[in-house]
This record gives sequence, structure tokens and C-alpha cells, in this order.
Amino acid sequence: MHDANRTANLLGATALAVTDMALTGATKAAGTSASGASALVVLSASPGLSVTELGRRVGLSQPAAARMVDSLEAGGLVTRRQGPGRWVSVKPTAAGTRTARTMLAARGTPLNAVVDVLDEPERETLDGLLSKLLTRLYGEVGNADLLCRLCDRAGCVRDGAVCPVGQAERDEQAAQDGAGGEGGHEGGGGEGAGPRGS
Repeated sequence: MHDANRTANLLGATALAVTDMALTGATKAAGTSASGASALVVLSASPGLSVTELGRRVGLSQPAAARMVDSLEAGGLVTRRQGPGRWVSVKPTAAGTRTARTMLAARGTPLNAVVDVLDEPERETLDGLLSKLLTRLYGEVGNADLLCRLCDRAGCVRDGAVCPVGQAERDEQAAQDGAGGEGGHEGGGGEGAGPRGS
């Protein structure tokens, strides 16, 4: 019988090593924290979010998100605009958008190098397995925006592929709608969903 604990341990070690590689490249390219790097990627896909919503999408409290936005604004990467009432929207500057593209490339290069050890059938198999795991993780996290905060969204849906996280979110929303539930978060199908809504 196969030892599931060994598989889980191998997954944990792989996930940690891959995360370290991806975050090192992204944060170095941005010259900012991991949350700042994530914020720039999120804002590139969904410009004009409020500070609170941006914080939710990168996993920060409102005060921590405000401090992060202060830092990004001081670096010339984002601007804030006062809206009606207390609404403040955050948009990337041209430099912020370029930085986000640079970060995604810096994140993608080592990840592509890792999967290059696999042949095409192995990559296809891994793609299916990762899609299954991401669907399961969406069930745990329940927030597509948070789960995909540092994703290359265009890369995920290239050549007609469907993002498993976006699909899991749409399936959950359809189940809620079918059960007469209302609400749910916007994420994959809402404002600024970007390619994940495909």
C-alpha cells in the first residue's frame, strides 16, 4: 500500500522550495515585500480597488494594507484617489504595472526551469494533478483572489485552458445560486476578475 504520508511530505518540501524560489524572484524584481509584490500583481489585474479590498485579496488587515500602500506609493508604484465618502481607490502607476510584469517574469523563470525536467506527458499529468489540488485548496481557502494573488493569470488560461481556481469559484457560486443562496465574493467572476473568469 502506498504511503500517503510520504506523498504529503514530498508535496510539502516541493511547495516550500517552489514558494521560496518564486517569492525570491518576485520580491527582488519589485524591491518590495511579498505582500507588496502580490498587491502590484492584483492591482494590474484589478486597478482601482479600495485599500480594504486590496488587503483582503493579499491577506492583510486594513491597517497593514494601508501601510503597504503607503510604502508602494512612496516608491512611485501606486497612486491613491479619493472617491465618494471614505472610499479610496488604489491604482498602479506605469512603473507599478511594469514592475508587476517584471515580477511575473522573475517568478515564472525558475518555475519553468523546475518543470523542464519533466517530459510533455509528465507535464500534462502534473497539470491535471495540480488542477485537482488547487480545486481542493480553493475549498479550504474559499477565496480565489487570495489563492491567486501572485498568479500569472494570462498564463493560466492560455490556449483555452480553464483556471481550476476560477472554475471552483464559479461552481461554488452556481451551487449557492441553485440553493437560493445570495452573495458570495466576486473573485473569479466579479469586477476585475481578469482572465481567471474564463
